[in-house]
Amino acid sequence: MMSTMDAPVEASVNAWKDAPTHTIKAGGVQFAYRQLGPITGVPVVMLTHLAAVLDNWDPRVVDGLAAKHRVIAFDNRGVGASSGSTPRTIEEMATDAVTFIRALGLDQVDLFGFSMGGMIAQVIALQEPQLVRKLIIAGTGPAGGEGIEKVTRISYIDIARGLLTRQDPKQFLFFTRTPNGRAAGKQFLARLKERTNDRDKAISVGSFRAQLKAIHRWAQHEPADLARIHQPVLVINGESDRMVPSKNTVDLAERLPSSQLVLYPDAGHGGVFQYHEDFVKRALEFL
Repeated sequence: MMSTMDAPVEASVNAWKDAPTHTIKAGGVQFAYRQLGPITGVPVVMLTHLAAVLDNWDPRVVDGLAAKHRVIAFDNRGVGASSGSTPRTIEEMATDAVTFIRALGLDQVDLFGFSMGGMIAQVIALQEPQLVRKLIIAGTGPAGGEGIEKVTRISYIDIARGLLTRQDPKQFLFFTRTPNGRAAGKQFLARLKERTNDRDKAISVGSFRAQLKAIHRWAQHEPADLARIHQPVLVINGESDRMVPSKNTVDLAERLPSSQLVLYPDAGHGGVFQYHEDFVKRALEFL
């Protein structure tokens, strides 16, 4: 069951697959979220990828981070179990994320942004620097980044490929077509099915299109002054990302003053899920 609440509560479960779904109202939106891990310390707020709902987070990644940190994931406005209409810009999504974070009574957080979430994390760090202690951005790129405008085309091609082959499109979008990549994709998709109760609602077609428009606008943006982001940033990806070309990850690391760069071999957009054990270890050390 989903519970409505006005303030965060301590998670009483030990695994992401069992974390209850809560809601909190802020800015006219009923945000759905789940949390896990210790209640003390700086929480890690997770910012999700294109078309994702709460059930799209890899349980091994969440459980790994939650072993040491309070981890909070939420549905963006208009997505999954959250109310409202989906924004058509990354900047509006960032504003929503800040509204949600502040509604939980948090004055400082670490951000983990994957793909579209990494774009949102960059905007939050630039617009609300006092709110952010550290950032982990994976499978993402800067405003105006090379090749990001192709996300819509690649997404639709791989959705069609998934339908034709009766496979989840993330098998193609997130992983390489090598034996290692194929195996990692199947394992990741199996982990996403571990939760059997209180599953989230899938994103609507309208919200998916709104997010694609936001990413396309991000691709057409003038580059931001990333030198203004002085927080430590862990910048990470697979070396063969088709969705957000990996050269964008290198570009981010070069333009961020306090960054660490990790590129996983024989891995694509979902490198942090393919190498989840190594990623969790690096993330915990970084945080």
